[in-house]
Amino acid sequence: MTYIIENANILKEDKLRKTSLLIKNDEISLMQDEMKRFQFTRMDAEPFIMAPGFVVLDTAIPLGKPFPELKAYYIREFILKGCTAFLSAVSVKHEYSMKSDLKCFKASLLSSPIDYIIGVKIPVRLLTPSFIRKCKKERVPVVFVEIGDIQELESVPWGWLRESMFPYNCPLAPIISGRNEKEKSRMITVWKKLMQEQKIPSMPNELKEHEPLPRTILSKAGIYPIKGNIQQGGEVSYNLYEKPAGGLTVEESQLFHYHRDKLAVTVLRGKVIRAGQEVSFRSGSGEYVKINTPAYFKIAD
Repeated sequence: MTYIIENANILKEDKLRKTSLLIKNDEISLMQDEMKRFQFTRMDAEPFIMAPGFVVLDTAIPLGKPFPELKAYYIREFILKGCTAFLSAVSVKHEYSMKSDLKCFKASLLSSPIDYIIGVKIPVRLLTPSFIRKCKKERVPVVFVEIGDIQELESVPWGWLRESMFPYNCPLAPIISGRNEKEKSRMITVWKKLMQEQKIPSMPNELKEHEPLPRTILSKAGIYPIKGNIQQGGEVSYNLYEKPAGGLTVEESQLFHYHRDKLAVTVLRGKVIRAGQEVSFRSGSGEYVKINTPAYFKIAD
């Protein structure tokens, strides 16, 4: 089906751009200011603010719970918040089990109603060139590193690790465990300095759970511009927020926390998954998003 979304007020960061979108086969075929010459069905988006669907981090999805509880979790934590994809991570304790761990984890997400990206979560001792090569082979977009003591990082062969990352270059993301905020802050400072000195692709800080991932982070992991973006040639995934009569001046990052009550419609790959408080839960309609090249599209921190 081909149709036009006209007068779309697309919010990107803190700027609104009015444009029209030609939708063909669930893809944004064309974006331009006006489309008067086309004779397709039209949807007027003037009363709304349009923004990309959120991509959140959630490494604690209750996959072992009965399906009704898991379904309620997906609806509450993702769909009703305007999320169209999530990043999660499988815990890997041994290098030899990584491939099977990933396979099992991927299978456990088959009932997901939204798209998903899978990273791995490992102890520092698994930060070896051979493990990183396996991550590269399996197209793992993010490696979460659990750090209990900053001295653990001293034994890592960083030079060899950097060489083994090339050319896929999946970033490392720190998880600081069992520390107070002051100690965490000190460890993060050491982490940043070490990553810069060793020229290791990395996330500078811990990523926040249950929060939309910023575009800079999505870019480093290769998720953006595939997800979290409205672009010509891209998929038809977006949120529509009611626009008050006086207009809505807001930053994109504020929508998730402060304007959830204005969220009217969520669309994933051309299908409405939420309209008002009505949710269309399609078990298994979420797709695994394979990341071919992290940081292909670079955005400055």
